[in-house]
Amino acid sequence: MMGRKAKGQQVKMYCKGFCLDQRVRADHPLRDVKKLIDFDFTYKEVERTYGIKGHVSVPPPVILKLMLLLVFYNVRSERELVATLPERIDWLWFIDFDLDEKIPDHSVLSKARSRWGKNVFEAFFERIVRQCVKAGLVDGSKIFMDSSLVRADASERSVVDINSLKLDDKFKEFEDRLEDLAEKGGTKGINGSHLSTTDPDASIVSKRKVRSQLSYKVHRAVDEKTEVITATEITSGAVNEGHLLSDLTKQHEENTTTQVEIVVADSEYGTAGNYLGCLDQGVKAHIPPFREKQSGDFFPNEKFSYDPGSDSHLCPAGERLTCRRYDEERESFQYQCKAGICKACVLRDKCTKAEGGRTIRRHLRHDEIELMRERVQTPSAKEDINTRQHLMERSFARAVRFGFKRARWRRLWRVKIQEYLTATIQNIIVLIRNAGTAWQMG
Repeated sequence: MMGRKAKGQQVKMYCKGFCLDQRVRADHPLRDVKKLIDFDFTYKEVERTYGIKGHVSVPPPVILKLMLLLVFYNVRSERELVATLPERIDWLWFIDFDLDEKIPDHSVLSKARSRWGKNVFEAFFERIVRQCVKAGLVDGSKIFMDSSLVRADASERSVVDINSLKLDDKFKEFEDRLEDLAEKGGTKGINGSHLSTTDPDASIVSKRKVRSQLSYKVHRAVDEKTEVITATEITSGAVNEGHLLSDLTKQHEENTTTQVEIVVADSEYGTAGNYLGCLDQGVKAHIPPFREKQSGDFFPNEKFSYDPGSDSHLCPAGERLTCRRYDEERESFQYQCKAGICKACVLRDKCTKAEGGRTIRRHLRHDEIELMRERVQTPSAKEDINTRQHLMERSFARAVRFGFKRARWRRLWRVKIQEYLTATIQNIIVLIRNAGTAWQMG
């Protein structure tokens, strides 16, 4: 006989013997997270940000767990997360709440971020990296690097010419942002004069066929053994990734307590400074050399052979370019021939448009740079370079399911929090996958 549910029947809050833990399936991924990860470290980490009087706050571990759920399930907003929380038994169980416990307001999360800053989330990321190291999931001697753009939470219509702004506190804020960008070569072109009034930390970036958009850039170092993200940094989108090699290497070594032996990256990192930095640190740089784009269809620098005996370069027309000056900023010597000879040369149209003639630069440590470039041609280096492309693509592709491609919040420090949470979740998944549990990474 088919049973029927009486209309309007009241559902009881509790039944005898009800237990939240029994309602969460045995192979639920949050069970593994709860079992493997200690969230109580936040008590000590944020203690200094709270007073000794006033209202009792939501426990810090609960706040961190809610932030983790926000990114883990890619919930659109904190408001939606808190609105959905009472309907999700597994989420309530995860944050150690009971069915009749009062749900905190969504504003608790944004207030906690402002109170804590990014340091708590950075510490969380570092703790999980160390946990991966302790579990034997990190080798540490070889790291792979790359970067990926993240679209800012701001409209392109918010971009204004900085010269049109009034000299007030906001203008000073924009000036500081320009100075930070200039240190890492990010103020070229439009980013040197235009800023978003909505999110001044973001940069206008155009990549391949993608139209210009306000962006941030996520830089990562990944260990090859189980693809744990051992270091991460976030910058404005216009910052060249080559500037982050040293910072990521140092962060990796601090997080893993392991000395880097090999760095693998693409040609954007293949600068003279990075080659020499690796050489001085005793690190092998499996990085293709960076090739500057030649303006026009001109002879490449390789066509100008160097004669060490006379310390000069011989051009394709047979003329000698002698050393004229030393550029201290670039640590390079500049070679030129007489301007009159260049102007009269029949090959000038294939060589240069400069009034003073063609200029060739030779770095102070040219021979050492060439040695590093030669090492990139070894079979092991080529194999690593090929591996890097697929490995780093996987790292960023796996982050997409957690809302990686667009910033949740505005301003650089908040986007850093998002990346720390995303990278931490990816590393937690590696921990779970290698702990012999049933749940596997998608």
